[in-house]
Amino acid sequence: MESATSPAIVVAVVVVYLIANLVVGILPGRRVSGSATGFVAGDRSLGLLVMYFITGATIFSAFAFLGGPGRVYSRGAAAFYILAYGVLGFLPFYFTGPRAARLGRRYGFVTQAEMVARRFRLPAIAGVMAAISLIAFVPYLALQIQGAGLVVAAVTGGRVPNWLGGLVVYAVVCAYVLNSGVLGAGWTNVFQGLFMMVLAWVLGLYLPWHLYGGVGAMFRRLAEERPELLTAPGLTGSGAPWTWGQYTSSVFVSIVGFSCWPHLFMKAFTAKRERTLRQTVVLYPTFQIFLIPILLIGFSGVLFESAPATPNEILPHLLMHLDLSPVVVGLFCAGALAASMSSGDTMAHATASIVVRDGLVCALGRRLDPVAERRAIRIALVLVLIASYAVAVTYEGSIVDLLLYYAYGPVVQFAPALLATLFWRRATGRGVLAGMIVGILVYLAVLLWKSLAVGDLHPGFYALAANAAVLVLVSLAAPAVGSEAEAEYLQVARTPGREG
Repeated sequence: MESATSPAIVVAVVVVYLIANLVVGILPGRRVSGSATGFVAGDRSLGLLVMYFITGATIFSAFAFLGGPGRVYSRGAAAFYILAYGVLGFLPFYFTGPRAARLGRRYGFVTQAEMVARRFRLPAIAGVMAAISLIAFVPYLALQIQGAGLVVAAVTGGRVPNWLGGLVVYAVVCAYVLNSGVLGAGWTNVFQGLFMMVLAWVLGLYLPWHLYGGVGAMFRRLAEERPELLTAPGLTGSGAPWTWGQYTSSVFVSIVGFSCWPHLFMKAFTAKRERTLRQTVVLYPTFQIFLIPILLIGFSGVLFESAPATPNEILPHLLMHLDLSPVVVGLFCAGALAASMSSGDTMAHATASIVVRDGLVCALGRRLDPVAERRAIRIALVLVLIASYAVAVTYEGSIVDLLLYYAYGPVVQFAPALLATLFWRRATGRGVLAGMIVGILVYLAVLLWKSLAVGDLHPGFYALAANAAVLVLVSLAAPAVGSEAEAEYLQVARTPGREG
């Protein structure tokens, strides 16, 4: 069923979509202040609509739209871990988000590391958190750029290579984030999120119907011909069964790490009201509904007559090999780009903000006026995207593994520090700092030398356990004393703000 799709029309549709994103992303910049708070936190003005999409659209990254179907195509039920952690991953933010928001309004925080370092009066904490954030974000951004490159290469029939496609798409992302900051990322997320919701269901239902006569008929064929793909916990990359230890530890690390992601946690400092944060957490699981058709896309490609070059390319491969209107193919490919861009813009903005606010200002004590700080964040944004692009064009593995192992392993190390900062009076700065350093070192050691691990759990799991143990032991070893400033800090976190 080789498609007669015209690449020129498909490319034209994708170009129109990119221009629309550029316009939607640049316009909000006209109504935000020129301060660093305006660029990083949107002048703390985000309402429920933008908050819902700026958090929800994050899960609809290239990881979901391309990696999810690719995971199903190659490993079957192993992809169900995405649904398992997605449903509960944002739940901790229901309790931590409002406390962080109160502290942000009182002390002017715009990043989570500022919040932690201020509690313990230890700037080095912000520096370590900035370094860990960079380690986690670069592979996460790389998979978005790689996903965008795969889509552009597919719609142009390979005339535009992956490396050039990713470069063009993220030049657009860079342009509107540089101009408008978090508001540009937020409003493009609304546009991209709505676009992806519709396309996910259309694709997820149409492909099984077109190829097999329906979802039920598709699974009956799979049960007969590829039953191993329907058996939990799924397969490893080599086709052997994925163990329950690997599956459950991956779900656990992803749940704990999810609401620790700086680009999500920082939204506590952008919301108008605490109620908005809680409403966002309550509504967030509705986005998981739209992952169901994404997984159906992967299953629909398992028995397709031809195979993609890599599992990550199964969605564009199906689209370009079916007899569909070029306009429809263009819209679907634009939806895959929306998945990449809706996460990449938010993460690039957050990473640059963290590098400057946490690394340069907080940890190193550089004093910058608002104009200089905003300029520094913009420079950092470009440098972060360049580093991520370099990883994207050199990495050859699974998109899902790039996120699960190389991004979640580092970021989950923030969980003990955040909980200690907001809830535990006996915690000390030295305990928090030592815990994070030990955690990231254990993670890197287990990742590089798997023989160090006892069992087959996710590397981040061992690191998280070591992190928490060191934090508690070092904190309890210190005298139980606290300053008035620290007592006031915790009181601010505990006291609900007035809802306007």
